[in-house]
Amino acid sequence: MSTTGRIHSFESCGTVDGPGIRFIVFLQGCLMRCKYCHNRDTWDPKGGKEVTVDEIIKDATSYRHFMNASGGGVTCSGGEAMMQPEFVRDFFKAAKEQGIHTCLDTNGYIRKHTEVIDEVLEQTDLVMLDLKHMDDEIHEDLIGVSNHRTLDFARYLQKIGQTTWIRYVVVPGYTDDLDAARKLGEFIKDMDNIEKVELLPYHKLGAHKWEALGHEYPLEGVNPPSKEVMDSIVEVLSEYHDNIKY
Repeated sequence: MSTTGRIHSFESCGTVDGPGIRFIVFLQGCLMRCKYCHNRDTWDPKGGKEVTVDEIIKDATSYRHFMNASGGGVTCSGGEAMMQPEFVRDFFKAAKEQGIHTCLDTNGYIRKHTEVIDEVLEQTDLVMLDLKHMDDEIHEDLIGVSNHRTLDFARYLQKIGQTTWIRYVVVPGYTDDLDAARKLGEFIKDMDNIEKVELLPYHKLGAHKWEALGHEYPLEGVNPPSKEVMDSIVEVLSEYHDNIKY
């Protein structure tokens, strides 16, 4: 019997969630409460629609030519994909049986490291790990939870040699200072499994989703960071890693 999961949606030709052209599955459910979340409607684990692995892999493989020709593949995102690890594991396993690259986009907030977590990683070619902030107090204010579990997961990825990209959202007033960038650099500098650090400028494209759900957008009035701010963070992080992009 094919494993079932709850998804918000999928994107057939994504280009920003991993290398190449990608089939991206956005799963329902998330335990973080990021003030800048642009997928606010994915938080509810009971939302979205139920699908089977057989159904979603059929959709994905119809784009295999475009994915393979571009060095792309499939990505599980969210929400938080690791809230449904059995579904991700079986979807990735089915994709790899078709010769398709697999990418896990995760915040790393793993409440309990069980066997299925390792089973997911065994089927994962690339992890894109969101590191929100190295200061736990600021992290809790911006994200709603501690950063301890995410940092532990990052260390585990290093331990097992899992190919990883780090993603860091630059939010004015929260993560745009150079001291925060240095702390991130210090944390990752000896992690030889990290291929790239992606800086993501904060944007307001998801604000309307908060409003549609009847919630006030927490960062109303906060504007995207300037190019000068982004360049200064790149300069700092380049002291610790040789592949910083935005």
